[in-house]
Amino acid sequence: MEDSFRIEDLDMYLFARGRHYQIYEKMGAHLAEENGRKGTYFAVWAPNAKSVSVVGDFNGWNPGISPMEPVQQSGIWDLFVPGVERGFLYKFAVESQDGRIVYKADPYGNESELRPNNASIVTNLNQYQWTDQKWQKEHALHNTSVPMAIYEVHPGSWRKCEDGEDGFYNYRKLAAELADYVQDMGYTHVELIGISEHPFDGSWGYQVTGYYAPTSRYGTPEDFMYFVDYMHQHGIGVILDWVPAHFPKDEFSLGRFDGTPLYEHPDPRRGEHPDWGTYCFNYAKNEVSNFLVANALFWIEKFHVDGLRVDAVASMLYLDYGRSAGNWLPNPDGGNENYDAIEFLKHLNSIVQKRNPGAMMIAEESTAWPKITGKPEDGGLGFTYKWNMGWMHDFLEYMQCDPYFRQYHQNQLTFSFSYAYSEKYILVLSHDEVVHLKKSMISKMPGSMSEKFGNLRVGYALMTMHPGKKLLFMGQEFGQLQEWSEARSLDWYLLDQKEHRQLLDYCRALLHFYRRYSALYELDDSPEGFQWINGADANHNMLTFCRMTKSGKNCLLCHFNFSPVVYESFRSGCPCPGTYTEVFNSNYERFGGDGIVNEEPIQAEEISWDYKDYSIGYRLGGFGACIFRFDYVKPPKKEKRDKTVPASREGESAVCTEKETK
Repeated sequence: MEDSFRIEDLDMYLFARGRHYQIYEKMGAHLAEENGRKGTYFAVWAPNAKSVSVVGDFNGWNPGISPMEPVQQSGIWDLFVPGVERGFLYKFAVESQDGRIVYKADPYGNESELRPNNASIVTNLNQYQWTDQKWQKEHALHNTSVPMAIYEVHPGSWRKCEDGEDGFYNYRKLAAELADYVQDMGYTHVELIGISEHPFDGSWGYQVTGYYAPTSRYGTPEDFMYFVDYMHQHGIGVILDWVPAHFPKDEFSLGRFDGTPLYEHPDPRRGEHPDWGTYCFNYAKNEVSNFLVANALFWIEKFHVDGLRVDAVASMLYLDYGRSAGNWLPNPDGGNENYDAIEFLKHLNSIVQKRNPGAMMIAEESTAWPKITGKPEDGGLGFTYKWNMGWMHDFLEYMQCDPYFRQYHQNQLTFSFSYAYSEKYILVLSHDEVVHLKKSMISKMPGSMSEKFGNLRVGYALMTMHPGKKLLFMGQEFGQLQEWSEARSLDWYLLDQKEHRQLLDYCRALLHFYRRYSALYELDDSPEGFQWINGADANHNMLTFCRMTKSGKNCLLCHFNFSPVVYESFRSGCPCPGTYTEVFNSNYERFGGDGIVNEEPIQAEEISWDYKDYSIGYRLGGFGACIFRFDYVKPPKKEKRDKTVPASREGESAVCTEKETK
């Protein structure tokens, strides 16, 4: 009878069907004991290989010493090697049918050498003692009606330290400092870039060679387990970037693994990505699909991560993505939809939801593909959230306009509200927007430095009040001046300057405000949580809307002025009678603003404005966001409704800046 650690008939059956969701417990390298001898059990899938051997520092890297045996007709090779302990280096020497031998890292390996070396390392993932049971219990189900503010972090460049390899923080040191910072700022989650093992720092981890190994740049797998555990103990969720769309062509990795296109599609019109110089996974092959689905579950179940942000989903869905005419292979119906990828994503998200209802699957999808977050049984793909890339591009184009020209771009501010409830969205200002000569967030803003900070404050306020969850890339919360680079630390020294410190204080206050008011997240999935006041006042660069609550208590009237004009007496429509109390203003002096605020509660007047029966008058600063709290009451019926006053600003008292009068 075979030992339990070995590949068995059921393992082979499930793997061949693409349904072995813990295949990583059998494939790869696992410490084991056989006939009283301790060692390591190795298993690898290489169905077209002529032979496979385990090589490592325990046998002089000699392919002839530890030959593996085929496991029936499964395409899997295995071998138990006595005496191989934790910490030993190894690879698979794979001989192709033409006799060529290539030394491959373990596709299921759990630890790797630090680049530029790339051997796999025998390790043990079963020794860490988790202490996040309370977190796991509380988050057994995911609730989309809770606040979610994500801090996107590249661990290698958030901060540098003198005693680490290449200045890298260890996962454990990073955990302590990052948790303190994230807690203080008010973020609910961190999203980590580049955790899966990768050979080139400049790829930021998006060209993965070790899908089952946390990168050794920052420590061991146990160190990373500690990181996740520590975050959970401090009330912070952990999301990982995950890349099932493509992989690099490095010889030691997955490409041409057994001398043939094994993980990649054999036709280069589907199997290669011309823009990225990478191979594309062949989702039609069950064992490949199993490799990826099990990998998603591996990070969620073995490392307790709270979700995966799935990179480059559009490149998976469209067969012609990044390919010129004639250089892509249509589907059987002649279309550009990748049926295999669609089924893979439905299967992936369904099984993640079934096994781990608290886990999030987040799509980075840049097109209008329908029902990204719809249920698979209803024709959707089953993601929990979708990055709102459309909002991001429209918002940034608008914000980069000189205020004088913004009147011609009002639609870029308002269009996202028309589809805000078509998917479950996360609004993102990600790392991709502050690299490759796109400039940092503060540097995108027009005007003087004072105006740049004012623009950024009102822009961040709109992002916070807009329906959808939030994500901000590291450094943009204090006005990083340089574009981001993975090779250096963020410019933390900027916090010695008053304006940058004030912006950090502002973002902290904004995040805590977001978490305090349920109007900003309670009805995130429902149009009932939003009400327009005025989205058409393009001439004045204005935007006004309400965020509502289920109870009607503590609703928010949100007004945004994207011009430098200061109004000492401004009037806005409001949804009902009652008291309106300013609870947040981007122009508080402590944030670097002009101090044009409203300290006293304001009573709504029965003066028709913005096509509303009631309105309020208040002060409004340049580049200002004013947020008023109110309790909604149904306005009394009128026997005869007076003609409402449209969105005219005649009669309002404006103090113009020098720039506005030109």
